[in-house]
Amino acid sequence: MTSGCSHLRPRLTPLAAFGLLLLAGLMLAPASLADVQLNNMFGSHMVLQQGIRNRVWGRAEPGEKVSVTLADQTHSTTAGDDGSWEVMLDAVQEYGGPHTLTVKGDNTIVFEDVLIGEVWVCAGQSNMQWSVNASNDADLERASADYPQIRLISVPQVGTQEPQWNFNGSWKACTPETVGGFSAVGYFFGRQLHQTLGVPVGLINNAWGGSACEAWINREKLAEDGRFEKLLARWEQMEKNKADDARLMNGNARPGNIYNGVLLPSIGYGIRGAIWYQGESNASRAYQYRDLFPFMITTWRDEWGQGDFPFYWVQLADFRAEKPEPAESDWAELREAQTMTMDALPATGEAVILDIGEGKDIHPKNKQDVGKRLARWALANDYGIQGIPCHSPRYASMEKDGSKIVLSFEHVDGGWRPFDVAEPVGFTIAGGDKVFVPAKATIREDGTIEVSAEGVADPVAVRYAWADNPVCNMFDGVGLPLTPFRTDDFPGVTVNNH
Repeated sequence: MTSGCSHLRPRLTPLAAFGLLLLAGLMLAPASLADVQLNNMFGSHMVLQQGIRNRVWGRAEPGEKVSVTLADQTHSTTAGDDGSWEVMLDAVQEYGGPHTLTVKGDNTIVFEDVLIGEVWVCAGQSNMQWSVNASNDADLERASADYPQIRLISVPQVGTQEPQWNFNGSWKACTPETVGGFSAVGYFFGRQLHQTLGVPVGLINNAWGGSACEAWINREKLAEDGRFEKLLARWEQMEKNKADDARLMNGNARPGNIYNGVLLPSIGYGIRGAIWYQGESNASRAYQYRDLFPFMITTWRDEWGQGDFPFYWVQLADFRAEKPEPAESDWAELREAQTMTMDALPATGEAVILDIGEGKDIHPKNKQDVGKRLARWALANDYGIQGIPCHSPRYASMEKDGSKIVLSFEHVDGGWRPFDVAEPVGFTIAGGDKVFVPAKATIREDGTIEVSAEGVADPVAVRYAWADNPVCNMFDGVGLPLTPFRTDDFPGVTVNNH
């Protein structure tokens, strides 16, 4: 017995059946197979970096001819066997716009409202990801965020070992409606540049809260460098034991994950430089960070192909409970590793923010001052603005004077200005037993600082602000805090951690 309605089904001739199969095949075939596509770094409202040759790239049908036109320049190429293509635009020396960018292949794509300006990458972990909405005076900041020449783009958090060529995201003009969810540090940095220079600014936010430094680095490059064998061996063992743990495997700590899923799609886009706020997740391995952090910067620069572009970072703020007596600190060692990177690499700088953290909260809400201190580096070093100090005071040398140690410093702009009380606070001193005790410090007329303590007749070393959450008060006349330091090289608590 046949089913109830089978007699109503039409009989198809072989020719008709073939036609339906052909139609279905056409419907299922990708309609964009031959269409020119671009990486999503390119779109309406984007900012192209002024003064350099800008790379434009995408995909098309293998062998398809592609042309890119901006203003009065046109460049042509042919898609390779894998469908990839790229052209290099000639440098545009004038700021401003708007311009139109047109890409033609078998189809045509037109991007409007393209500006020529200054482009910066805003990377790191949660304190860079931290939004304007969650920062101080968020209501006032949103209400005043009408900056049509500041452009914002955010890259989603994708952790993977597979290299990605694109991402979901698009450029937006800065308005009260668009700024709230964007990186606060990035926005306040970019706003200061825009207000000072009067030029368009493009900001690329790719921060990922809680991320480890090694996740931002090409894993193949890590493997080629013998210094990170133990780090990778530890991960290889975890990968074997926890292969089904999707939070681990696709997360923000696995070496190479963020590099592949977040950073790689934007590598090669024309930029002026990068700002970075990270280190909390690597504090337990601070000695390793001495190598890992500059290695990351170097590999980024190598792959971007723009030479030693400026790279400025935020030193870890004060955090955790204040301790009544001097003690060892992994956060102090991480800060030291960050500071050492300035000596290891050119075109680098550090914003010291010991004064604006919160002991109870790893996410201090004062992101305005963080952005300004980073902006000082860019304005002074990269844009030639005279009279803007950027470098926090830094220890230079010591000289023993009986039971005292006399310290010399550099970058003390405008002299010393201890905060709240007249005498320096935050110094400790140790003798040959390597036991540090609170010290008395005095500022001499020549700007050196004399340090001593009762019971320490033969001192060998001095430390300043050496704690997770140090009690300290030294600033220069500009208001930049003294960089934490130690004169010794005694092994620390993280020296054997990998």
